[in-house]
Amino acid sequence: MDFSLGLIIVGWLFCLIWIPLVIKLNWKIHPRALFVCFFAEMWERFSYYGMRALLTLYMVKIVFQQISSGEADIKSLAIYGTYTASIYLGPIIGGMMADKYLGFRKAILLGGILISIGHLVLAAQGLIAETNEMFFFIALSFIVIGTGYFKPNISSFLGKFYEQDDPRKDPAYNIFYMGINVGAFLSALTCGYLGEEVGWHWGFGLAGIGMFIGLIVFWINLKNFGDQGLVPDIKYDNDSVFAGFSLNKLIIILSFVAVPLWAVLFNFDAVFKYGLTGITIAVLAYLIYLSTQYENGSRLLVVLVLFIFHAVFWALFEQAGGSLTLITDRFVNRSVGDSEIPASQFQALNAFFIIVFAPIFAWLWIKLNKLKLEPTTPLKFVYSLLLLAIGFLIIVFGAQSAIATGGKIVIWAIIFMYLFHTLGELCLSPVGLSMITKLSPPHIVGFTMGAWFLSYSVGNKVATEIGKLISIGDLEDNASMAEQISPYVDVYLNWGVYVVLGCALILLCLVPLLKKLMKGIR
Repeated sequence: MDFSLGLIIVGWLFCLIWIPLVIKLNWKIHPRALFVCFFAEMWERFSYYGMRALLTLYMVKIVFQQISSGEADIKSLAIYGTYTASIYLGPIIGGMMADKYLGFRKAILLGGILISIGHLVLAAQGLIAETNEMFFFIALSFIVIGTGYFKPNISSFLGKFYEQDDPRKDPAYNIFYMGINVGAFLSALTCGYLGEEVGWHWGFGLAGIGMFIGLIVFWINLKNFGDQGLVPDIKYDNDSVFAGFSLNKLIIILSFVAVPLWAVLFNFDAVFKYGLTGITIAVLAYLIYLSTQYENGSRLLVVLVLFIFHAVFWALFEQAGGSLTLITDRFVNRSVGDSEIPASQFQALNAFFIIVFAPIFAWLWIKLNKLKLEPTTPLKFVYSLLLLAIGFLIIVFGAQSAIATGGKIVIWAIIFMYLFHTLGELCLSPVGLSMITKLSPPHIVGFTMGAWFLSYSVGNKVATEIGKLISIGDLEDNASMAEQISPYVDVYLNWGVYVVLGCALILLCLVPLLKKLMKGIR
């Protein structure tokens, strides 16, 4: 049997055993809404990461095949960065719309529908013209706008089922985060294999089916949510505001109108960067203003400070879908027996490690909390940066060894790099989601969650700029293998190790101040 196909079978069997076990162990501890959100988010992330696993390789090898390899690399990384940054930029508006007008339930359903359409369009591109950039950009734009509604609001919606400082909240978000990564794990294995080995659009199509399943899971469980997540005021659904349309219907129509407008941005990288910078400054300034308007508003200043370090983490971590995918494709020895593992399947490692370690971290935080030894949120962020730096140090050593021997990078370097990056992620990402629901005033939690996702957006766009520092070439070029790998080593050492360790040290010095500003919230 083909080794890669065997990985898919083993992966699905593992999840079919592991997920029910985790749910059974936590069923009596947490509200049912956790497990509904778990499955809905799992399938949404299946769709996102299934497409993400293929995106850079698809652009380099198919969409931009008519231009030179170096130019295709740079253009693909720029579009990948704009896309992933857009994915986390949309939640600012999506969160505000849910807070004020749509409610969490309607926003989540609208987002899922838009994402499903985007994947359908992407799958259909193979039947029309694979090198048609605008068709490709419209597909991406549907997914971007849909994710803006879905992503922040399902996270915020989950927080509604727990009290503000409920000790179960961090463990709940670890379990929720495990659901995210079950989807990421299965999609990277399955969609990655289908895309590279069978046909690109088979992989994209399967990702879309995953999103549709997520929608159905959420929709059939609406009756179990009580009065949580409903439209804030029924007048937004009933009262006509323009040409017989209610405000909420107009929001839905405008969401579809925005798709071709957003698609145009993909061809204007500089405009997007300046726009993102302006939005980031405005949002952070608004957070400072809000911190003066609420009792315990200083907690929002903690969100602002951690926003910066969160963005730094993702700027390096998100090399996974860009430069790390390319280095894996070109310079890692991926052979196992008579088979060669597709480069896209390596992105499943991160998700696999989260599936395994998320329940352990959930147990660990509860255990340390009972012993009054649990680290504060800022200190957990320090640990995440340290683990990220260790991961990059491992891939640097692997690359340097390959240069010294004249061979390829050993597969274990990539595996252990992903392991340490994942451990760092578990100290940061689910903790950050939980933190927002604790530190934000209740009626602006959607906006604050959207602002937090903006830090992902900034990190993803900076990740592109870091990736473009690498002078990428093909094995067919005159440059030796050592000359082609060396730029990766320089960038990963300087940015992934030295810059990240410097940021960890700065944050460590700020921990006492941030703890004071949190006013009793851990």
